[in-house]
Amino acid sequence: MTLAGRHVLLGVSGGIASYKACTLARRLAEAAVTVDVVLTHSAAEFVRPVTFEALTGRPVLTSLWERDRALAHVTLAREPDLVVLAPATAHLLARAALGLADDLLTALLLAREGPVLAAPAMNDAMYAHPATQANLATLRARGWTIVGPAVGPLAEGPSDRPGRMTEPEELLVEIERALRAPGSALRGRRVLVTAGPTREALDPIRVITNRSSGRMGFALARAAYARGAEVTLIAGPTSLPPPLGVTVERAESTADLAAAVGRLLPAADVLVMAAAPADYRPAAPSATKESREQGAVPLVLEPTPDVLATTRSARQRGAIMVGFAYETADGEAKARAKLERKVLDLIVLNLNEPGAGAEVPTNRITLVTRDRADAGPLESKEQAAERVLDAVERLL
Repeated sequence: MTLAGRHVLLGVSGGIASYKACTLARRLAEAAVTVDVVLTHSAAEFVRPVTFEALTGRPVLTSLWERDRALAHVTLAREPDLVVLAPATAHLLARAALGLADDLLTALLLAREGPVLAAPAMNDAMYAHPATQANLATLRARGWTIVGPAVGPLAEGPSDRPGRMTEPEELLVEIERALRAPGSALRGRRVLVTAGPTREALDPIRVITNRSSGRMGFALARAAYARGAEVTLIAGPTSLPPPLGVTVERAESTADLAAAVGRLLPAADVLVMAAAPADYRPAAPSATKESREQGAVPLVLEPTPDVLATTRSARQRGAIMVGFAYETADGEAKARAKLERKVLDLIVLNLNEPGAGAEVPTNRITLVTRDRADAGPLESKEQAAERVLDAVERLL
């Protein structure tokens, strides 16, 4: 998460989901965000102000009548980069939609001219009520971002309808997106990312694959979403959890990957080809499991489809094409040759070295374009992803 130095006001209204706001406040503070918390009177019945003071290291406000804070509703409306309401009860949403200002939180919302993100949380029948839906429509029309609610157990028991507050980890993703997207050239762009290995069957049980973990591609998908892009991730076999907010499709073989890229590429503004497709496949895979008792098994390999070459005609005019090169020697020369051969805008070069490349959380990449090569330090794959997307934004 890239939010250090940002300022968020967290408004907490009175519902059982108020306890989740504690986790949200802590995670924001851990990301070096300045967090001011405003509690409604009823929220303070669920979670005491001292809890949030301990988590954020800042005083918590609960009233319009705080001594020496007569204009707090104005300053707290203007100063934060983002106002987050979590949980946003039906009562708070109704008062905000009507423009009431009968406590500190609603007063600052009425004075607020910047972005507001709300996470509704309430009984499922209350959420479904036409009055709540009308209030949400009004707030969306004013530019508010509404996240959730989710389907899941409520305080009164199981439910199969929306009402449960979105979990703090998901809210963190949407908060980062709300803060970072306005200044990004990727905002509103359609970004297609590929990640992970592919597998080619030797028989129904055994496969040929490579060491790719998918971490780099997943980091790129997460970072592109945080910058406001609409992201689709085509992922090979990997155990990584799907990035929040990102549409994920799965591909087993290189042919599967090529088919998915060919289908989705015509709508993409950017393709980031971070996957490591298997370059060869058995020419004649066995229909049954081979037994070691039969001794040596001759194996003939044939090239798999070249994904970037076979999908070239599907590219949108003006789209940015980013390829990857994972080499053991002569990396820059090979990257430049690949850049020209496959008609790309940028190559992300990885050299196989300790602590970089496959199966590790760090990487050392060189960004290669037609006129320059920018080598970077050993860094986390999340940091490397940010550098790649900075380069993509410059190209856009």
